[in-house]
Amino acid sequence: MKTINDFNFKDKKALIRVDFNVPLDDNFNVTDDTRIQAAKPTIIKILEDGGSCILMSHLGRPKGVQDEFSLRHIVDKVKDVMGAEVNFVSDCIGKEATEAAENLKPGEILLLENLRFHKEEEVGDTEFAKELSKLGDIYVNDAFGTAHRAHASTTIVAQFFPDKKCFGALLAQEIESIDKVMKTGEKPVLAVLGGAKVSSKITIIENILDKVDHLIIGGGMTFTFVKAQGGTVGDSICEDDKLDLALDILKQAKEKNVQVHLPVDVVAADAFDNNANTQIVDVYHIPDGWQGLDAGPKSLKLFHGVVLKSKTILWNGPLGVFEMENFAKGTIELGNSIAEATKNGAFSLVGGGDSVAAVKQFGFEDKVSYVSTGGGAMLESLEGQVLPGIAAILEK
Repeated sequence: MKTINDFNFKDKKALIRVDFNVPLDDNFNVTDDTRIQAAKPTIIKILEDGGSCILMSHLGRPKGVQDEFSLRHIVDKVKDVMGAEVNFVSDCIGKEATEAAENLKPGEILLLENLRFHKEEEVGDTEFAKELSKLGDIYVNDAFGTAHRAHASTTIVAQFFPDKKCFGALLAQEIESIDKVMKTGEKPVLAVLGGAKVSSKITIIENILDKVDHLIIGGGMTFTFVKAQGGTVGDSICEDDKLDLALDILKQAKEKNVQVHLPVDVVAADAFDNNANTQIVDVYHIPDGWQGLDAGPKSLKLFHGVVLKSKTILWNGPLGVFEMENFAKGTIELGNSIAEATKNGAFSLVGGGDSVAAVKQFGFEDKVSYVSTGGGAMLESLEGQVLPGIAAILEK
């Protein structure tokens, strides 16, 4: 696996696929610069070598050229984060882009305009990728968030750099973190899967059962498993067409000696509302008219014990409706448990949209080992898929 550490970039132009698909407010200010910060180690390494950086990214889902999706809006934020001047060019291919790249001096950064202003980007057009490739000497993919897409800039362009392509620091770290969970992690390995639906996690569960020793199932998924085993779930979210699947997963887990831990009690509410009436009930006996919206105190104690004896932990999905303050305790307590295990030497990887949102909201970012930057890419990795953007770098 070649990374930026295998190259000296002195007097070289690095063509870097970054993921600067960042949220903007109504005045086009960046509201969360996590993804820009994440690319900093790669960019700084190349500049310190005496090279220059040509950055390419998409922003949003534009239909053709739309100013609201122009990357010029983020130039000042990229300057602030990198502590260096950033040149901007209003296209990513063509005469203007070519000249800007040719005139780039060592130590300088050039940000290209939104790749998705060209429809060729998303269809993986070879000619478009070839035009991009002419801008740089070495291709660096540092965009994990788009590594599951076979787009021109994430996959196709790599073929024009047979011996001059590598992973950036961020993408290398993402790959290593997932490998730690899926291949090399110290046992016992624990996966915590939360969220609303079993159906969205089937392939992940089936793929990780061979890799884990413990599986905590939480969130709305819980009730499909509970009902499948004869419990009553009241008005809780439940996929009635997945009851047999839930039983099959439990059977597979048993055959593979994976211990499955479901909540034993829940915080039930009489409405899907932060101010609803609540009561703590046994997870198998939720009354009609009530719905489980968070894990209960006995469950959290049980999960705490499982987390603390684990050496490798994957967390994907919240334990309750954490967006509502009164149903956030389960997710917060789980975060505290994982933080404590991490402090004691466990490796913890958090990934998938809602978990990452929860980790940021409740201040666990620096208390876990690694927070993945790529939602869809992370999930596809956990499903056992080889991501096109990663395969393209590994190909000889």
